[in-house]
Amino acid sequence: MNVTFALATARRILTQLRHDRRTVAMMVLVPSLLMILLRYVFNTEMAFSAAAPALLAVFPFAIMFIVTSITTLRERTSTTLERLMTMPIGKFDLLLGYAIAFGLVAVVQVAVATAISLTWLGLEIDGSVLLLLLIAMLDALLGTALGLFVSAFARTEFQAVQFMPLIVMPQILLCGLFAPRETMTPVLEWLSNVMPLSYAVEALESVTRSNELGGTFARDLVIVAGSGVLALILGAATLRRRTP
Repeated sequence: MNVTFALATARRILTQLRHDRRTVAMMVLVPSLLMILLRYVFNTEMAFSAAAPALLAVFPFAIMFIVTSITTLRERTSTTLERLMTMPIGKFDLLLGYAIAFGLVAVVQVAVATAISLTWLGLEIDGSVLLLLLIAMLDALLGTALGLFVSAFARTEFQAVQFMPLIVMPQILLCGLFAPRETMTPVLEWLSNVMPLSYAVEALESVTRSNELGGTFARDLVIVAGSGVLALILGAATLRRRTP
């Protein structure tokens, strides 16, 4: 791993994003707008506080997945990636640079959504706000890493979007947002247990309910962070120079 190459890639991506204000606005503002919509759908702070922590994981995860998968595919189809890989830069360095750039955007995205939820929308938590931010940021980074990974298997932007119902939607349905995981059938519970979003939601709900966090919370953090790193490694292993 070459940190210099990774940082140079991150700087290039951030420069491109600076000139694409609509994409930046979507990444930063859409989760907050969805949280605001959710608050007025429930129309009570109590119901909002019960559902909001899980969705602070779901919304950034889904949005960062879509944006990063499409962006990486566009770089490959435009031969930008092919030109970069003629240089002495490793595949993992390249994807790490993407992860750093989009990760910084994810930090802003999650910070804005969390701040609005805790102040204007009346979200109440018993645990640490900093831990809430940390988990939500790790989940956004997980979405980024998975988006980078699946972009290697798409040939068009439409195909990249099609990975969302395959990769993202099952995790949303089985993460415990709609029903407790332990009440699911054994097969669905097993599937839920191998999906990293389930652990992000579990960690956020733990922070919301209590200020005393134990080994389960630490395990959830390790699984979410480790899944992101694993997705980057697999993405580097399957990355192609360009799409035929």
